[in-house]
Amino acid sequence: MSYKNKTYVIFNGDDIHYYRLMQAWKENDNVDFDFNDAHDIGGIRDDSEEATVKKHLKERFANSKQVIVLVGENTKYKYKYVRWEIEAAQDLELPIVVVNLNCKRKIDNDLCPTILKDCLAVHISYNRDIIKYALDYWPDFHASNKDTKFTPHSYKESVYDELGL
Repeated sequence: MSYKNKTYVIFNGDDIHYYRLMQAWKENDNVDFDFNDAHDIGGIRDDSEEATVKKHLKERFANSKQVIVLVGENTKYKYKYVRWEIEAAQDLELPIVVVNLNCKRKIDNDLCPTILKDCLAVHISYNRDIIKYALDYWPDFHASNKDTKFTPHSYKESVYDELGL
């Protein structure tokens, strides 16, 4: 098996600007934020067939150690790729960080895709510092709790306070 060091980001196309902002944080030398983006693996063209797209996405998953799901207004209604990607992440037992684009710090039952409501995932707000925190700490928590009851997790307000949020 290949070395897994990438972060796979799942998002609805309507929310691509949030993903692009994460990439900008990463590229900015004055910002303490980094992630090894799985989207750097294999080029997918806009006109690619669904089977080709999913083949390339599987390659990205094979090199990923964790997943971020950006949850916006329409994410729960996207099945062709978003739901397929979430199912693939769950099948591979990858740690999942659910990022609420509306800045809620816990699970948002109105917007969260149903498939994520009863799985071992942490739900956080869309903010650079808490995303960085989750990327640093969630994988270890996930690994040591995979056999526990799968319920939505969130960080205590004291974690947000420590991060100045």
